[in-house]
Amino acid sequence: MSRTYLNADLHCHSVVSDGTLTPEQLAERAAARGVELWALTDHDEVGGQHRAAAAANAAGLDYLTGTEISVSFAGHTVHIVGLGFDADDAALSQGLYDTRNGRGPRAREMAQQLEQAGIAGAYEGALRHAGNPELISRTHFARYLVETGVCSDTYDVFRHYLTEGKPGYVPHTWARLRDAVSWIVNAGGLAVIAHPARYDFSANEEYALFSEFKQLGGRGVEVITGSHRPHEYLSYADLAREFDLAASRGSDFHSPDESQVDLGQLPYLPASLTPVWDLLQDRIQRA
Repeated sequence: MSRTYLNADLHCHSVVSDGTLTPEQLAERAAARGVELWALTDHDEVGGQHRAAAAANAAGLDYLTGTEISVSFAGHTVHIVGLGFDADDAALSQGLYDTRNGRGPRAREMAQQLEQAGIAGAYEGALRHAGNPELISRTHFARYLVETGVCSDTYDVFRHYLTEGKPGYVPHTWARLRDAVSWIVNAGGLAVIAHPARYDFSANEEYALFSEFKQLGGRGVEVITGSHRPHEYLSYADLAREFDLAASRGSDFHSPDESQVDLGQLPYLPASLTPVWDLLQDRIQRA
């Protein structure tokens, strides 16, 4: 499985965080769309890992454990994906619990701001969309605003609400980059910078992120992802080479109705890059 031309999808979300499908449904969908190696990467949570691994095995998929950790860096929220770790590692589980623990108070403050903007019942409405109340997020609020007709779709929500300078936006301090990378590495996994083009970084800030990440033991970056455009594939392939990072590939799939890219539908990694799965051969749970 060392080839770059592998249909690996190593970034997606289930109802355990802010997706709309169960781990079992995601495994079936991935298999139906030709995925060969799959990882479920719920936000700040590993509660769906054993279900996902069993479902992957039943569907004939090779599987890597995964999570996506929210990190505060240079005044921005950055996401670090962990792959191939021990899903029962106590330090990782505690760190993720501490990271998501602040979401509840943040959600209530978001609801208060939306109420001041004339949108009532947002907290209760968002909670109905949250499969895991500990992980209530902007995505769940967005679904409520679409459900009630305030906005036409989730993209419209983020144009008018829930982002900086708009009603409902509440900043949150997440884990430190150092902590996120160490939790993953100490649990036997590999840390990956998720969808780097999404962050509104200056060139210097981005260079600082990659430099510190590599110094802390991070070893990968998402090059091919549903959040990147084709020219960004090339930019982050170049950065992977510059920082000697392995390359990852993932759709960032959340929902059949919301996601721009479906499971397994991305271009392959460039052949000149080292795939993350080359470094995780002994961590892959074989079908």
